[in-house]
Amino acid sequence: MSRKNRPYHFYDTTSSVCSLCLYPVEAKILFKNNQVYMDKWCPEHGTERVLVMDDADYYRKCREVYVKAPEMPERFATPMRYGCPYDCGLCPDHMQHSCLSIVEITDMCNLDCPVCFADSGMSREVKLPHLPYRHKSIDTVKAMLDTVVASEGMPDVVQLSGGEPTLHPQLFEILDYIKTLPIRHVMINTNGIRLAKEPEFVAKFAEYAYRRPASHPALNDGKQGIEMYLQFDSLHDDKIRVLRGANLANIHAQALANLEVHNLSTTLVATIARGLNDDELGEIIAYASGFRCVRGVSFQPLSVSGRVDGHTDLTDALPDGRERLTISELRRKIAAQSKIFTLDDIVPVPCNPDTLAMGYALKLENHIAPLTRYVTPDVIMLGGENTIMFEQNPKLQQTLQREAKDQLIKVLSTNHSPESQANCLSELLCCLPKISAPDLAYDNVFRLMIVQFMDAQNLDIRSLKKSCIHFAQPDGKMIPFESFNIFYRDDKQQKLAEIRQTLDTARFARRTVNAENSQVKNSQAKKSHTQKLTVTALTTD
Repeated sequence: MSRKNRPYHFYDTTSSVCSLCLYPVEAKILFKNNQVYMDKWCPEHGTERVLVMDDADYYRKCREVYVKAPEMPERFATPMRYGCPYDCGLCPDHMQHSCLSIVEITDMCNLDCPVCFADSGMSREVKLPHLPYRHKSIDTVKAMLDTVVASEGMPDVVQLSGGEPTLHPQLFEILDYIKTLPIRHVMINTNGIRLAKEPEFVAKFAEYAYRRPASHPALNDGKQGIEMYLQFDSLHDDKIRVLRGANLANIHAQALANLEVHNLSTTLVATIARGLNDDELGEIIAYASGFRCVRGVSFQPLSVSGRVDGHTDLTDALPDGRERLTISELRRKIAAQSKIFTLDDIVPVPCNPDTLAMGYALKLENHIAPLTRYVTPDVIMLGGENTIMFEQNPKLQQTLQREAKDQLIKVLSTNHSPESQANCLSELLCCLPKISAPDLAYDNVFRLMIVQFMDAQNLDIRSLKKSCIHFAQPDGKMIPFESFNIFYRDDKQQKLAEIRQTLDTARFARRTVNAENSQVKNSQAKKSHTQKLTVTALTTD
C-alpha cells in the first residue's frame, strides 16, 4: 500500500511563543523548497508558519558546523522557575554571556522613528503618558553599569543607548564613571543629529577616545575605546523618511564628516526592510569604505518589535511571517550588490549562528581585501585537509589548523572593539602560511555584520538561549535583547505577569493531580499488599 508523504522534510523540534497570546508553544523546523520554516501550534490560536531562513544548506551549517562551547557569565541573577523566556535575568539555563551589554540612559529622543524598538521619541509623552519619558538619573545609570561589571567581570563592549543618548545632560559624567570601571570599549548608539550640528561635541568625544587614559588598573594598555554606532539606513531621504520619519541624509553625511576629522571610530547601522532599501546594501558598503573612521557596517533586517507593529506600511512586508528578510537572503543580496564581499566572506558567528553573521576585511591604502574567504569552514570547524592553511609537513598542518581555529573563534565574536579586532586579525593572519601578517591598527579593520533580532513571530527558544546581546537593569539583571522587547520593556511586563501566574496555576494544578494520583496509587498498592498478606495467611493456615 502506498502512503502519502508530507510536502516537506522534518528537521528538528524547538519551542517558541504564540505571536498573538505570547504563551509557550511547541514548534517544528521544516525544510521545503530549500527554505526553512518554523511551524508553531497554539491550542487557542492554531497554527502559524514563519520563514526562518531561505537557504536550508546555510541553516544546516549554522546548526551543525559553526558551533562552539557556551561561555558563561560571572554570575546568574535569576532562578529557573517558569522556563525560557519567562525567567530572564540571566538564569542558569541561558547559554551565553553578554558579548554586547546595552545600557539605556534615556527615554527621550529628538526623532519619532517608526522602527524604534524602545518606543522612544517626541510623541512618547503624548501617546504613552503612562510610561516614563525622562533622562535616567546618574545613580540609575551607574547601577546598570555596575550590573554589567558584576555579570561580565571585565566587559568587552558596553553600548549607551536610549532614546537618543547624546541628549543626556550628564553623558560625559557617565563616561567619566565608565573610565573607573574595567570596561574595554564603549559604543554610543546615535542618530547623529548632535554629531552633525555640533562639531565641538564630536571633538569632546575624541578627547575621551584619545587623550584620557583609563584609570582602572585592569585595563593594562590604559585605553578605553569609544565608538559611534551611527544610524545609517540609506543614502536617500525618501527611504529614510519611511524608517525614521525625517530627512536625515545630509545629517548623516555631516556627522560622518565631523567624525572623519578626528578619525573617531564609527560603525554604520542600517535597518533593512524588504522592498524599501534592500537594494542598497552594496551602495552603503561602498560609501562606508570611503571613510577612514568607519570600521564597518551592521545590517539589521526589520523586526516586528516596539513601534514597528503600529506601522502598516512597514508590516505589510511581513503579512504572515513568510516573506520576512532573513540572514541568508541578506547574505546573498550583499554578495550580489557588493564589489567587495562574496558569499564566502560572510559566515555564521559561532556564539549564536542562527541570528548573527559576520565578515572581516582589511583596509589597506584605500583598498578593502576580504579575509574570511581564506579560512574555510571545513578546516576551521571540522578539520578538513584542503586549503591554503596547510603546508607539506603533517605536524605543521595540525598546529596551523589548531591555532587558526582558536583564532577564528576569537575573531568571529560580537564582543570586539576595533582595536581588539585588529589584534585578533593580526594573530589569525600569522596562522595562514600564504598570507603575510602586517602590523594592523584599528584603521585597518572593516567588519560586516548581519544581526537578526527575533520578534514574537520567529522567536526560536534555542536561539534565544544563545543570545549574547543583553540589556542591563539597575536591579542586577541582564535580559536578552529579544525577550526584553517582547516581555520586559515598559508595560509589556503586565502580560509577562499574567503568563507567569497562569504557568504557576497550571503547575500547581499538575502537582495537585500528581499528588492525588500518587495517593491513589499508594492506596491501591497498600490494598494489594494487604490482600496478598491475607491470601498468604489463609494458605499457610
